Amino acid sequence: MSITVDRPRTRAAGRSSRPGRWTGRAAQGWLYAAPTALVVGVLFLAPLVLVVWMSLHRWPLLGRPAFNAPENYTKIADNPLFPDAVLFTLKYTAIVTVLLSALALALALLVQERRKGVGFYRTAFFLPGAVGFAAAALLFYGMLNNDFGPIDPMLQALGITDEPVKWIGTPDAALFSTIALVLWRFAGFNMLILLTGLQAIPVSVYEAARVDGASRWQTFSRITLPLLRPTIALMLILSISGSLLAFDQFFIFTNGGPDNSTVSMVMVIYRDAFFRFDLGGAAALSVVLLAALVALNVFQMRVFRRRG
Repeated sequence: MSITVDRPRTRAAGRSSRPGRWTGRAAQGWLYAAPTALVVGVLFLAPLVLVVWMSLHRWPLLGRPAFNAPENYTKIADNPLFPDAVLFTLKYTAIVTVLLSALALALALLVQERRKGVGFYRTAFFLPGAVGFAAAALLFYGMLNNDFGPIDPMLQALGITDEPVKWIGTPDAALFSTIALVLWRFAGFNMLILLTGLQAIPVSVYEAARVDGASRWQTFSRITLPLLRPTIALMLILSISGSLLAFDQFFIFTNGGPDNSTVSMVMVIYRDAFFRFDLGGAAALSVVLLAALVALNVFQMRVFRRRG
């Protein structure tokens, strides 16, 4: 009678089965990532490469392009609208970011706790975010129009004003009317982002603070804000990037007026491309703006990571 003893597997045998398994998992991973990679490549990488290529050429609307690097970049400073557009866009971004962040945080704190009717207020605050930006701009234009808008007659009937207000007739009025539009449109969306971060904070932390006798301001400044920092960082990145790329509200609501006082950087790109038919110059402006956005976002992420 012979007894056979199973020998333990050697390391070589164990290793020989791993490459095939990992190769299969890698293939599955690439297969799952392929649709997203295809979308990113077609809708982002390919247009990005094309814009960079266009920025190195004199690219007329009709005709053959001709290589002229770096002329499109050197002539950016000669664009009469560009310096004023940069200053205006930075001013608009600073004001919108501060006001929108403060309003969104106030709304999020207002509807943070679960109580009767809070669902209605959350929906009401978020509802303007469901309106398309172009439709919202047209809505505000119709409401504030001096000829047929309902706001001026209401203010005159209440005795607040004696004559129609030029809502988009002066540079300052046009700027703050546009800011009001943006606050109405995006405050609820940013509120939802901050509300998600607020609800992720453990309730036990607040209970411990109450037991220790912390006031509401101490709880807000030492617990809520520090734990909400990653969410605030996300909101700021979205708000600043969206403000620097502002186009719809100025193109539809003010059309860059009065006297080109509300021309944003993206509007300069649009006018160079479709009014002056200088596609190469517009592409160069787009590349410069994209580089500035990337640098700004990297800086913001490093600042928030360091503070966190």
